[in-house]
Amino acid sequence: MKALIIDSAVTKLTISAKNDDKTTTSIFDIGMRQSEIILSAIDHVLSKCSLTPDQLDYMAVTQGPGSFTGLRLAYSALKAIECAFNIPIYGVSSLLIHSYPYMDSDYYILSCIDANKDRFYAHIIKNNKEILCDGDYTLEELKEKIKDLDKLLICGPDRVKLYSLLKDDFSGKKIRYPKFNTVTSETLAFLAEEKIKNKEAPLEDYQGPVYLRASEAEIVLKQKEAENNQ
Repeated sequence: MKALIIDSAVTKLTISAKNDDKTTTSIFDIGMRQSEIILSAIDHVLSKCSLTPDQLDYMAVTQGPGSFTGLRLAYSALKAIECAFNIPIYGVSSLLIHSYPYMDSDYYILSCIDANKDRFYAHIIKNNKEILCDGDYTLEELKEKIKDLDKLLICGPDRVKLYSLLKDDFSGKKIRYPKFNTVTSETLAFLAEEKIKNKEAPLEDYQGPVYLRASEAEIVLKQKEAENNQ
């Protein structure tokens, strides 16, 4: 299949184009400067795979949780292509693309993204069964959820940070993390094609990123509204 795939849930931006058995991937670890290169990066990977947007069978994107700015940026770029060429978009959980490669492990898999303010976006799965749904959790909440688990593998972009915060509390149990990152766009493409195979519907026009918490701007606005109503 021919596809354009974007993972923009964290500051490391991953963009891939897939032309049947040929794939081109570009990864940009450039912090919050994603908006400066996303359009040229899309053109680059499509060109390297000898593709134009109208030839795509589908597009795939990390649906969230993650960076508010990054998620909106990828959605905006793909929605423009969808509107112009009627190419369907499939969204996949940002946490699932990190945990899925370890699905066959006998460990409980905790996928995490640092949500700042001493919180983590996280979920826990084992053998394709959801133990803890995608959510915005404090460290103490995660400790409570995993206290009875015998073996835990922590994955995701912020696995090392979370491991360092948990290891002393669970020193008597098996707790570890992968040493290297996987290429998330490969998993994202696989899971999107599973959705297509299972005849799942693509994202509707009105569907956008999954945030799990209010943005800083929304919080400030609500505070001002509350002050004005006093």
